[in-house]
Amino acid sequence: MKIELPEEEFRYITEDSKECDGETAFVLTPQNERYLEDAKANGAHSIINIKEVARLFGIDKIKIVGITGTNGKTTTASAIYSFLLDLGYKAAFQGTRGFFMNDRTIEGKTLTTPSLLNTYKHIYQAVSEGCDFFIMEVSSHAIAQKRVEGLNFELKILTNITQDHLDFHKTIGEYIATKNSFFQDEGRKLINKDEPKASFTIKNTFTYGIENSATYRLIAYSLNNASSGIIQHFGEVVPFTSALHGFFNLYNLMAAIAATHLLSGKKLEEVCEVVDNFAGVSGRMEQVSEVPNVIVDFAHTPDGMAQVLNALKEKELLVVFGAGGDRDRTKRPLMGRVAASLAKKVYITSDNPRNEEPQDIVNDILEGIEDKSIVSVELNRRKAIEMALNDQKEDEVVVILGKGDEAYQIIYDQMFPFDDREVVRELLNLK
Repeated sequence: MKIELPEEEFRYITEDSKECDGETAFVLTPQNERYLEDAKANGAHSIINIKEVARLFGIDKIKIVGITGTNGKTTTASAIYSFLLDLGYKAAFQGTRGFFMNDRTIEGKTLTTPSLLNTYKHIYQAVSEGCDFFIMEVSSHAIAQKRVEGLNFELKILTNITQDHLDFHKTIGEYIATKNSFFQDEGRKLINKDEPKASFTIKNTFTYGIENSATYRLIAYSLNNASSGIIQHFGEVVPFTSALHGFFNLYNLMAAIAATHLLSGKKLEEVCEVVDNFAGVSGRMEQVSEVPNVIVDFAHTPDGMAQVLNALKEKELLVVFGAGGDRDRTKRPLMGRVAASLAKKVYITSDNPRNEEPQDIVNDILEGIEDKSIVSVELNRRKAIEMALNDQKEDEVVVILGKGDEAYQIIYDQMFPFDDREVVRELLNLK
């Protein structure tokens, strides 16, 4: 990717050594430093560092907010973006769903945290559009690979830490340490006080929570007809209502409300007034059909699945899910155990198998399930969804987990069109 800067002594900058030439400067980052000699050999105009790019792009003119955690990053970031827009600010948001600016979609889905130069480019675009805030999801991969290097965060947020990505981090200890390393500076931080695995530098730290005393504490809540709550912030006690369902979303809302209050300086009451305008994120606890009741969610970790299924525990659940290939194998039996403990019936199928055999993935999931009498295995994801819909009785809920609003299925290195929500609509003739 080349970025044009026509007013500089070089016309373009790039982080790809193959794109270097006499008009193009090579941006040296922790990811590409081993290609420095290649960049020189290809005739790079010059070599610059990421701090120089920050100066060229005027990145100090915008307030950057980074959200990390195993679950809840997308919903929390999306809520902050929504709240700030509703309060009259200009804002941009980069994450799993894509890149958005001032209520417009600029780019579609990408990595949770893109390459370092890509992120700088998005911030540059946001600065050019006069945005006050740039909200971004920060993955554990990005922290480990220094893909947020040089960014001066106005606020860093931790949602939670549970198991994920052990294919990359190797141990849960390493994964926890990577997440926590993001919070070891003296900048402003907002930490989930109910997360026991959180470790951070205390200076400039604010907290939110439900079970423990915190800077922002939820002192009462209701989950009837979506959700509502009352927040206590020192002497202030302020109510809010929300369209979001599930206890876990109370944490996401608390993080977003607290962050918006800290960032904007508005009265907490003003922030809480716009909460109900946020309808949630596509593919997160999304009700695709009301009768019969069918819900699609992105949950793909044991904890994420437990949160979603516990939010629906008053109902009898038929759960369709699989697990991604070429990813953390150790979480698969745990996912099976969670599903079997909370569902009336479980349908194990393919997710994104990538280069693994789908049956091998299923076998890993089955290791965590003792009572296999409640399990059906169907590797064809469409057929598995159809089986669950055919088995569904009037008061039961079909819950389809793992892919959310993804519009594809990855088999080997090919992406095939597949959207759980569209499949449900087709099977139920809802179009």
